Amino acid sequence: MRRGKLRFLDYWLFVPYILLCMIGLVMVYSASSDIAVQNGGTPTGYLIKQGIYVVLGLIALIWMTAMNIDKWRHPIMLKSFFWIVVAMLVFVLIAGQSVNGAKGWINLGFMSIQPAEICKLLLILYLSDVFSKHQSTMSHGLRASVHEIDIFKMYIWVVVLIGLIVLQPDTGGAAINLSIVFVIVLASGINWKWGAGLLVTGTASLMIVLGPIASHIASSGSKGSYRLARFVAFANPFGTAKGAGNQLVNSYYAISHGGLFGVGLGNSIQKMGYLPEPNTDFILAIIAEEMGALFVMLILFLLGIIVVRTVWIGVRCQKTYESLICYGVATFFGIETFFNVGGVTGLVPITGVTFPFISYGGSSMLVLCASLGLVINISSQQKRSKMVDY
Repeated sequence: MRRGKLRFLDYWLFVPYILLCMIGLVMVYSASSDIAVQNGGTPTGYLIKQGIYVVLGLIALIWMTAMNIDKWRHPIMLKSFFWIVVAMLVFVLIAGQSVNGAKGWINLGFMSIQPAEICKLLLILYLSDVFSKHQSTMSHGLRASVHEIDIFKMYIWVVVLIGLIVLQPDTGGAAINLSIVFVIVLASGINWKWGAGLLVTGTASLMIVLGPIASHIASSGSKGSYRLARFVAFANPFGTAKGAGNQLVNSYYAISHGGLFGVGLGNSIQKMGYLPEPNTDFILAIIAEEMGALFVMLILFLLGIIVVRTVWIGVRCQKTYESLICYGVATFFGIETFFNVGGVTGLVPITGVTFPFISYGGSSMLVLCASLGLVINISSQQKRSKMVDY
């Protein structure tokens, strides 16, 4: 990032992001070192990989911040991105790597790519472009014109994208992507009758067309038993503590053991093989055990700053395209945080959603950083325009 652009950098976004990534590196190392040794690796194995992901994520953020955001609206760029994501989503259904009952990863050897994560960024860019182009028409209702055709095409492709995620099956990924769609549609200025119609018919289409297929997948083999077990654990974790409820019960033990101030960095008991996925889905439970509930509140506060600041930037935007991007990114960060915290604390069924900027994972980190880079880019443009006005 060039020195001249640093004065336009939004530190309300950048500083919490850096702090979260640093906390994530420390906690991934603490949560994974014992598990890595038990699996035949080195204590620093996950730390080194996460460090690489953080650096790559920072590069993605700087790239998104520096580039002309309107380039993403170019038909060739947007269509190429779209078809690449569709191809990856189809590929994982055919030959993807299966993890925890979901066939959602493309194994590249040095890292695994999760197309459902990339789809979040695609939907934000795609929907923001379509709705901003036809805002004036949609506020009065759709007409039989090129505008209506574009919206109908968007409707079909959104159903296809989320449908492919449902078929993996990836409940958490599908729910977050669908939440992004809902918020952007509602924030687009579309006539409320047409907006409600799109949302209802889109959801109904997913249920009618994909419901029987997804139900068959969910009721067959290990995938079905795994997904059913998650709901059983949510409903009665202590009654199934030796089986389906094991993750949630051990998460409760970790949180209660930590109290307000924690037992000290590196001193977690639950990470010693008792709590599965201690460095990914349940890293927040390990943080609560080692660093305490107050430290968890600090992390949530840092994420809250990013989400609220992103919404505020969206409100101040003069361009609908940029506003919708901000609202989509804020939804992405907010809903992902809610699902992870809810799963760890038993407020919602466990969905396998990672904690933003903290959990171990390459795809998640890269997409989160690229999305935040878009918002920092928009914020920088606002600061630059304000200086020109003065």
